[in-house]
Amino acid sequence: MATSTPLRPPAQPARTPAWERATATGPRPGPHRRLGLRLGFGLDDRNVLLLYVLTRVGIWTTAYCARWLFAEDRKARDVEPALSSWDQWDWWHYLHIAQDGYFPGGAGPWTDDWDNREAFFPGFPLVLRAVHVAIPDWTVAGLLISFVSGAVAVLALARTARLHLPTTNGAPGQRTVLFFLLSPCAVFLAAGYTESLFLALALPAWLAARRRNWPLAGILACLATGVRVSGLFLAAAIAVHFIATTDLRKQWRSLPWIALPALPAALYAWFLHAHTGDWMAWNHAQERGWYRNFHAPWETWQNTWNAAFAHTHSTGYAIMFQAELVTMVVGLLLFAVLLRRRRWPEAVYVGLSLWALGTSYWYTSIPRATLLWWPMWILLATWSLRRPWVKSAYLCVVAPLSTILTITFLTGRWAG
Repeated sequence: MATSTPLRPPAQPARTPAWERATATGPRPGPHRRLGLRLGFGLDDRNVLLLYVLTRVGIWTTAYCARWLFAEDRKARDVEPALSSWDQWDWWHYLHIAQDGYFPGGAGPWTDDWDNREAFFPGFPLVLRAVHVAIPDWTVAGLLISFVSGAVAVLALARTARLHLPTTNGAPGQRTVLFFLLSPCAVFLAAGYTESLFLALALPAWLAARRRNWPLAGILACLATGVRVSGLFLAAAIAVHFIATTDLRKQWRSLPWIALPALPAALYAWFLHAHTGDWMAWNHAQERGWYRNFHAPWETWQNTWNAAFAHTHSTGYAIMFQAELVTMVVGLLLFAVLLRRRRWPEAVYVGLSLWALGTSYWYTSIPRATLLWWPMWILLATWSLRRPWVKSAYLCVVAPLSTILTITFLTGRWAG
């Protein structure tokens, strides 16, 4: 889950930490420090990719074992097909959109048992349909998209981390990627979901913005918005970074690139209106299917607390709501730290995400959203490099939790 210059930079104290000095705008680093979007692969990049592949092997091994150890029929002598573990929940929405479109045969919100598929942006289904041309199996195509996208994402994440704490080695980047790939919800990076594809576009977009390559940043953020609505939060962060680091009188020609990420959302709203007559069809689908109608933040907290501890739901659902509460607290702490350190763009990105997730009837999918909070993983890695015990504590607590949640997802028990 890089940074920019504060809106009004304060005078630097005498003993400013190295990572804060690295994030301030000043003379641009030499060629050996330009970590933005260079295509060459150094030793650090290869180590990051090796770490990525090893964690993929670990997840696939867990999937294999889960099919044998947690079969629905405890007396079964055979197991489900290997790919069945990945055909879970949101995947079916993406698959149905890729296969049949949004309103097949005139069906829609006006029909009974409608699946509210218009709640999902079209980016991932479009890529899935394109990859399916070469990969006949839909599940394999989805897993391949996430695998390739995840590799791009971790490379970009590592390079973003190195902007915070430049060193002669790749410790910041590798440590950040390690924490990220072992995070509790890391299984969603391997599944046919949108997280990997979104990050593969969003993180390079942020790196391009850090290098003040506004056309590239705008194009990549535009593509990210087509995958997830979170792309609009990224666009807001890039806009804040643009305002903070440029002279608008000289860079006004770049403003259309900054506004470009709003285009996919506008086109999608127009498409849905053309088929449903409702400009807010996306939001209404979210309300029908996932109770994302607006509530005050304190009401949302109370509703989630009751769902977690009032014994109104089964234990499987209750513990998921408990996880939602914990991750909301983590997100608020992250937001506070970013504000305190005057990292305005990242604070805007995380703050908008928390507002969107924290004003529904109850919290939904916040643990998954932590995968998109790249500032959190970078701050945690930076902290661990100063305090070695942080790494040990993180791995001892999170690695078993990540395994449990991976098995939960792969055995169909995630949503209760």
